[in-house]
Amino acid sequence: MCRNIKTLFNFEPPATEDEIHASALQFVRKLSGFNKPSQANEAAFERAVAEVAGAARKLLTSLHTHAPARDREVEAEKAKERSRLRFGS
Repeated sequence: MCRNIKTLFNFEPPATEDEIHASALQFVRKLSGFNKPSQANEAAFERAVAEVAGAARKLLTSLHTHAPARDREVEAEKAKERSRLRFGS
């Protein structure tokens, strides 16, 4: 659905507020179809982003796993390699 929304759970260091807000913003943009809402819709748009971010934060703090935390840099390198194999250099 939203390719720009990244997995935020089970990383070391944990997801930041900025990462949670960015994923909420992408989600609300996708649902609404607005990249930037009009003034008439701005309050509803921002409220939705705040509510989705709150729900995401609550979810991330509620989840538990026995798997070791993933390293952000290692996962980024894996993604780059997958992209290189898929699209070439």
